[in-house]
Amino acid sequence: MLIYTSKLRFSKVSPASILWFFEMPFQNKKMIMKRLKQVRNIGIMAHVDAGKTTVTERILYYTGYIHKMGDVDSGNTITDTDPQEAKRGITISSAAITTYWNYAGTSYQFNLVDTPGHVDFTAEVERSLRVLDGAVAVFCARAGVQPQSETVWRQANRYKVPRIAFVNKMDRQGADFYNVVNAIRKQLGANAVPVQLPIGAEDQFTGIVDLVTEQAWMWLSDDGYEATAVPIPDTLVAETRQWRTHLLETLALYDEVLFEKCSSNFEGVTAEEIHAALRKATLALELVPVLCGTAFKKKAVQPLLNAVVQYLPSPADLADLDGTDPETEQPVTRRPETDEMLSALAFKIISDDFGKLTMVRVYSGTLKTGDMAWNSRSGRTVRISRLLRVLSDKFEPVSEIAAGDIGAVIGLKEVKTGDTLAAPEAPVVLGAMHFPEPVIGYAIEAKTAGASDKLVDALSRLLDEDPTLVTEVDPQSGQTILKGMGELHLEVVLEKLASEYDVEVNKGEPQVAYREVLTQPVIHRELLKEQNGGSGNFAEIHFEIGPRTDGETGLLFVNEIRGGVIPVAFIPSVQKGFEAAMKDGILAGYPVEAMQVRLFDGDIHQKDSKALDFERVSKTGFRNAAKQARPRLLEPVMHVEVTTPEEFTGLITGDLNRRRSMIRSMEMNGNVQVITAEVPLAELFGYVTRLRTITQGRGSATLTFGSYQLVPEALEQEVLKK
Repeated sequence: MLIYTSKLRFSKVSPASILWFFEMPFQNKKMIMKRLKQVRNIGIMAHVDAGKTTVTERILYYTGYIHKMGDVDSGNTITDTDPQEAKRGITISSAAITTYWNYAGTSYQFNLVDTPGHVDFTAEVERSLRVLDGAVAVFCARAGVQPQSETVWRQANRYKVPRIAFVNKMDRQGADFYNVVNAIRKQLGANAVPVQLPIGAEDQFTGIVDLVTEQAWMWLSDDGYEATAVPIPDTLVAETRQWRTHLLETLALYDEVLFEKCSSNFEGVTAEEIHAALRKATLALELVPVLCGTAFKKKAVQPLLNAVVQYLPSPADLADLDGTDPETEQPVTRRPETDEMLSALAFKIISDDFGKLTMVRVYSGTLKTGDMAWNSRSGRTVRISRLLRVLSDKFEPVSEIAAGDIGAVIGLKEVKTGDTLAAPEAPVVLGAMHFPEPVIGYAIEAKTAGASDKLVDALSRLLDEDPTLVTEVDPQSGQTILKGMGELHLEVVLEKLASEYDVEVNKGEPQVAYREVLTQPVIHRELLKEQNGGSGNFAEIHFEIGPRTDGETGLLFVNEIRGGVIPVAFIPSVQKGFEAAMKDGILAGYPVEAMQVRLFDGDIHQKDSKALDFERVSKTGFRNAAKQARPRLLEPVMHVEVTTPEEFTGLITGDLNRRRSMIRSMEMNGNVQVITAEVPLAELFGYVTRLRTITQGRGSATLTFGSYQLVPEALEQEVLKK
């Protein structure tokens, strides 16, 4: 009988008792690299309701961090500590926690992050993946690849994060492991390669066949601690041989050792060689190992922990970190080692009883209590007063956070999400994070006049925590507009204002974040000429303004100035002026989504022309020329995926058609109908509630931002009047 973990061994190990693992004085580089190799910074990512939080809870149980497993439905899991998470049964804020797993006699530190699955909170996934080294992608064995699965997969691709896949809920009715593997390949474009096969499915799922060792394991105890070695079932012998050959043939493409043995039908290949080849290919993003199990029923979670150690990277496996010198703007690198100059990234702000906590990932060097660190955004140095180890909603003081580790700093008032902290004598700026623009907003005001200042303070703290929240003041009404990623996102924020900050607010009707676009090119000449008796202001530009033709967003600025008619030093000011002008369109003040400007002529005055004059003339030129470029209004269009029992299909499609939708597909997935459509956001307010009504609570929908599209001309004037 194989015991993956020992209750006795792990129940006696507390985070406080093993702080020596981080604080011991390492005497040489070899010891430093050994420590780094025993660290795994990993995230658990998936579509909502695929079982991420349950997987995380089981990981904490089997690693000995907790001794009683919580349940999402009961709202008592370790990582969902926010009252709203317990109330709604979803993860809203990514939670970090440190735990330990014993593999082959060595203790490995897991810095584990449970990320949200709902699209409204995708920024939490974004900033988590920015600082994590590897990820476990969880898929529902019945639903397979879902819309948010695709979103988080693209985010992981952007940051080149190696992944392993875990097909969860193998005990669920309609579970199909092979269907999910095919979906990962087709829909995500990933080279998904099973390293396990399930023994049974639905209520007959009992264990897994390990294709590497050709050993079958069954979980027969209620607590899932013990796995029993059994012969491979007769019904799976041929299938095991087929999939193992597929695994080896795939690995032979990336590993010389296995390639040499493929001609002899892989005779004599060892499990260690296969593990090494799998690790090499996974770290190179060439393939994704696929495992399976059921976290809820406590089966096959321990092999997932082993796979994290075997196949996902440690900080020591990472390439040198690329950054930029803030003074010369030349590229610089930092080695992921503790004896290197400090470089760390602030990736999350938390406001709690400690005050303001800044979550940081240290990439090189060591962050120590009492140190001074240079802040990339402000250009000033800040003092590191207190450091903490993060344990979900609890924290433990530590004296330092070394390269490859994640922790928190107290009291960094000026530091914001995305700021780099570096050694003052060797400043560096690390790559930025990418956050989507908010698409919906509410006009809000404090219910009582005396609470207005309190509301401003609360919003300031919330905006520090959440980079996808935006506030602005409507220039016509003077109202404060709170913008976010969706209705649920904003509802959570408003509830937080009431429960955590004791600020009740009145909210107006939801407001769509429209955009503007130019639809035809126009050539224009703009002149700025002012004389005040002394030094004047002069700038002249000739330009063509119109739509971008490359499908990208933002400003495409083309400089065709020849002969120095406008000095090179003034060209950036022209571009800066157009970029600033785009923030307020000329139809209704909405930002311009995309435009192209071709600057081809102009003039200067030898004494009166200044850089600021060319910035001003560009802004004025935009306002005058854009009116002639046939501006149009754009609206956010959402990708909607509805899952429903088949008998409600007609009601749902009829309701979608009334919402100006474009239905893209309808197909059966097991015993449910899946309908995908593109629907303008303006037509979707209250849709989830309506869907529950017409399906008697049995239908569900996922709304994901798709793209900005032209508002029909018949509706455009109505929107502009509002």
